[in-house]
Amino acid sequence: MAIRKVAVMGHPILRQVAKPIAEADIGKPEIQTLIKDMVATMFEYDGRGLAAPQIHESVQLVVMLWDFEPDTKAQIRVLINPTIENLTEETASCWEGCLSLPGLRGKVTRSTKISVKAWDQTGEKVEFVAEGFAATVVQHECDHLLGKLYVDRIKDLSEFGFSRECTQFLTGGDTVDSE
Repeated sequence: MAIRKVAVMGHPILRQVAKPIAEADIGKPEIQTLIKDMVATMFEYDGRGLAAPQIHESVQLVVMLWDFEPDTKAQIRVLINPTIENLTEETASCWEGCLSLPGLRGKVTRSTKISVKAWDQTGEKVEFVAEGFAATVVQHECDHLLGKLYVDRIKDLSEFGFSRECTQFLTGGDTVDSE
């Protein structure tokens, strides 16, 4: 398990569409090691989630700290080759941050309810519905696999800035980190 360097905005890998992982490769040592490295890196940088392109690996793999369900112990959720589908037209705005844009925040509007399909770290097919902040985190991480950053989704650039200023002046002290 190794802590990897996080790519920051401007690095071309963050703008590439990541390659799918073959189902037969999920159990291979290199993929399992990548998952462990991603989890270690996510915790080292105090993130809520991390996509493989953020550590210079252009594959469709996301890890997230999953603590959104009441009365459930926090766990790591791994999504390989995820696909998401909006289940509602309802949206909500959230102040997002990202390990690839350190020290910055921006207000992003996303769907409040999505369906997620993927494989987990054992190669099992997983399907679930994510709502609210959980839906925001999944959409944010999956955007990385498409070569998108949250700044691409900011509609009003007056709602983008350094975390310390956004926290103090724009949010009234209420911010939420999606990463």
